[in-house]
Amino acid sequence: MPSQRTEFGPVDPPLDCPACPRLVALREELVEAHPDWHNAPVPTFGASAPRLLVIGLAPGMKGANCTGRPFTGDYAGDLLYKTMIDYGFASGTYQARPDDGLELVDAMITNAVRCLPPQNKPTGPEIKTCRPYLLATLAANPSIRAVLALGRIAHETFLTALGQRRAAFPFAHCAEHKLPGTELTLFDSYHCSRYNTNTGRLTEEMFRSVFDKIRTHIP
Repeated sequence: MPSQRTEFGPVDPPLDCPACPRLVALREELVEAHPDWHNAPVPTFGASAPRLLVIGLAPGMKGANCTGRPFTGDYAGDLLYKTMIDYGFASGTYQARPDDGLELVDAMITNAVRCLPPQNKPTGPEIKTCRPYLLATLAANPSIRAVLALGRIAHETFLTALGQRRAAFPFAHCAEHKLPGTELTLFDSYHCSRYNTNTGRLTEEMFRSVFDKIRTHIP
């Protein structure tokens, strides 16, 4: 199915997107090594008319790059989807595969960068190149009222995409930012990666505290 188009262009990049040479090279390597994996830009996943948009950094190698669904197949998805189910933003059972029947409710999930970057670290130009897809996603879903940024890069690229001053809205876990000139409120969380949870930087209770705020904002 072709990607939905908006004034900013398509919502999702084509599966053979050639825009970032470094990411294309890695994708081609992985096609050779793992031909049964998704190995392509990962499309946005979500319900129609969502009020919550969750933004991650980029697909994980054995997560979304493998399965083709955001946050599916790695630990970050285990915590994210469990929490979203608990707060009514998802229904079904998360089984770490795209055919598990899990559905999002009033929510949508995407990434700042749609392709797997080497060492999970996209470059500034790669983030900028992918930014129009984030803008297109917002344009195609005017029902969005809350945005959850998972990590500083997602936070900063979202602010830049909207033309907001980063200095006016510093990233901090559990921070809440009403963005002037929009109907959007930006919520921040440390990324729900295994590294952050293993080191204690992010606990399940800390993550749930962010969703407490979001659920108050979106009854």
